[in-house]
Formats: sequence, structure tokens, C-alpha cells
Amino acid sequence: KTKYSKLIFRKSDTVPEELHQMVQESFLTLREYNCFFQDLVRIKGKDFLTPVSRILIGNPGCTYKYLNTRLFTVPWPTEGYDIKYCSPQIHDACKALMRLNEYLHIEAVKALQGQNLFETKEIKDTTVIDREQSFATSLTEQGSVSKDQSTICVPDDDRSLKNRTSYNLTLLNYMDPLQMLYLKQEPYFGMGSMAVSWHHDENLVERSAVAVYNYSCEDSAIQESNEQELKGRDPAVWHVGLKVAWDIETPGLAVPLHQGDIYLMLDDLNMTHQHCVLAGLSPRFSSTHRVAESSRGTLEYILGQCELALQNLQTDSDSMALSLKSLEAAVVKQVEEIHNEVEFEWLRQFWFQGKRYLKCTDWWLKPMAKLEEFWRKMEIMTSLVLSEVRKDQQIEEQRNETISCFLLLLKERQKLRKEWTAR
Repeated sequence: KTKYSKLIFRKSDTVPEELHQMVQESFLTLREYNCFFQDLVRIKGKDFLTPVSRILIGNPGCTYKYLNTRLFTVPWPTEGYDIKYCSPQIHDACKALMRLNEYLHIEAVKALQGQNLFETKEIKDTTVIDREQSFATSLTEQGSVSKDQSTICVPDDDRSLKNRTSYNLTLLNYMDPLQMLYLKQEPYFGMGSMAVSWHHDENLVERSAVAVYNYSCEDSAIQESNEQELKGRDPAVWHVGLKVAWDIETPGLAVPLHQGDIYLMLDDLNMTHQHCVLAGLSPRFSSTHRVAESSRGTLEYILGQCELALQNLQTDSDSMALSLKSLEAAVVKQVEEIHNEVEFEWLRQFWFQGKRYLKCTDWWLKPMAKLEEFWRKMEIMTSLVLSEVRKDQQIEEQRNETISCFLLLLKERQKLRKEWTAR
């Protein structure tokens, strides 16, 4: 109650049966169409394939980055967007996950409101007991205590709750543990085989809730093993593990996950605690709904950055020759930073993962073609900077400043191109 109070668990029978059916069918459809992929992630300069296969579904133009790998959403059917799916079944699967997303958003808001009410009540109760126990406390001190407590328990306003629960994407996971040759053992509490090691979820809006729908394809053998008296956790059943971050003295928690169960990690739980996924014996799907921190991770953002960079490029109306409006160091630096961002955070990240998205939709192809067009213009801008700084009529001080910041970014580009080629 004290260490894990922000973990909320919901049994499958609390979820509408119609929603279960839609969501579980969507998992099986996506598996049938081979839409789950192992990601090649980078940890401490080395590449690893994830044991879990994944697909990202969410708002059109949204991305999610973890362990140096950017995933691009297969867009769910959103009003106002022209999204063509490879089959009606994939359309229905994406629509079902959007419905689940809406349901989990409402559940997360309710859970946070409930928690705020509980915390407010608990603090009020504690204040009453404190007053009874220390009646002699001066009025001034009582005033300051009340003031401190009121700052703790001010309920979240509706906008804050909405921002922290408006999931913009879901990362779907699939794994069949019997197909895995080796799974790491949980190192601190002897919890058994891990499908996903201890971690915090990355790249999320601060204090945003994470909501997870679990679908483990349990069979009769697993049901039987549940009835046996076992010490510790049942190795046949999937569990989510939690522990307080950087603390192995406080006992860890392993919560069994059955078909259709849901859990919510509220408020700052993802920051103060780490979680892992403990493998059972059956194949398992999960849909993990997140509020991705997308200030630099949407198509709208990167197109805006490109347009900003290209403001420094001008075309002569007579000769149609291209030239730069400014050679100021700050302007050149901004353009070349955007140049690197487009190439390494977007174009290479997208094409590095091959044509995986085309199994679901071709939605990203047009935006990528547009980004490539902008990138080509930025390559021309780089050449124009080089030819301008070679000219003698440049003021030496300004030229040196431009060259020094320009060189740093060119070296960075060269280094990253070598890395990506090696990958």
C-alpha cells in the first residue's frame, strides 16, 4: 500500500466483453499479417535485437524513440486523415486499438481522480490525528503545517489530468517464450525468466500514466498449474514485476497477468520505480498505451524545422541560381543542425527499418519523400556555405566564426554516417 500505491490493477471481468473480443482479434490479425518486428536497439554503442517483437500504432505522424531507435506509428483511423490500409482486417485491428486507447484514457482519468481524493482524505485524517496528539502546538506552527499540506494535496485540474492520460500511441508487444533459446533470469529477487529486463519507460510526458492491456494465450495446461500450491510466482503465468528504483532492500512485487487483465502505472511511478516483464509459458501480446513526449517527435515538428532551415535559401528570379541569404554563424549553425536532425533522426531511422510499415499502410511514404526533397536542398546549402567561405571578400573574423561552428557539425555528420553505414 505504501511502496506500490500508484500501481492500479484491473481484472479482465471489469472490461466490456465486446472490447476484449475486438482487441484480442486485432492482436491475432496483426500476427497473421506478420506485422510484429524485433527492433535493433543500441545500448552502450552495441546493437541488440529485442527478444520481444513490436509494432507502434497511434496518432498519424507520431513517433516514439527508445534505446536510440525511432519507431513510426502505423496510424489508427483518425478523422481528417486519408489513411489507406493494406487490408480491411488491418484497418479493423487499428480501429479496435484506438477504441481500447479511448477506454484506457477514461480509466486512467478515473484512477487518478480516485487517487487524488484518497490522498486528500488521508492527509486530512492525518492532520486531525496530529492536532489531537499535539494540542499544545502553537497556532503559527499549525498554520504553516496546514499551508504545506494544502500544497501537497491540491487536486489536479482537469487539463493536467487530460494531458497526462491522453495516450497518443500504443506500443504493441508479442513474444512466444518457447521460441526463445535463452531468457535472462531476474537478478535481485529470484523472480525467474524475464521477457523484458528492469527499466523505466523512456520518452514520456512527465508524470504521465502508462496503461497496459495483457493478452496471454493461456491453455488448459497453464490453468492446471495455477491450481497447484506453489511457493513464489507460478512460472507458467506471465507477471509484471515492480521494484523501487535503485533499491533492492524493499521487496519487489510480481503481479500475475491473465487474459484480458489491465494495469495502470500512475503519476510518477514510472520515474520512481522500475518494472520488468516475467515470462510465462504461453505466447503473450500486450498493448502499452503511452503519452509520448512528442515536442520533437512528430512529422509536423520536423516539417516545420525544414521550412525554417530553407528560409536561408533564395533563388535568383532571372538565372534561377541558388544562394544563401545569410552567412552568419548562428544561421549556418541552425541550418546544419536541422540538416543532421532530418538525416539521422528521421530519414535513416525510417529506411534503416526497411519496408516493415508497408505491411500495414503506405502512409509514411509521401512524408518521407518530402523530407528527402528538403534534405537534398540542405545538401546544396552545405555546398554553398563551403564555396562562400572560400571567397576572400569575407570578413576574416566572421568567416572564422562560421567555419568553426560549421566544421563541428560536418564532423558530427561524418561520424554518424560512418556509424550508420556500419550498422
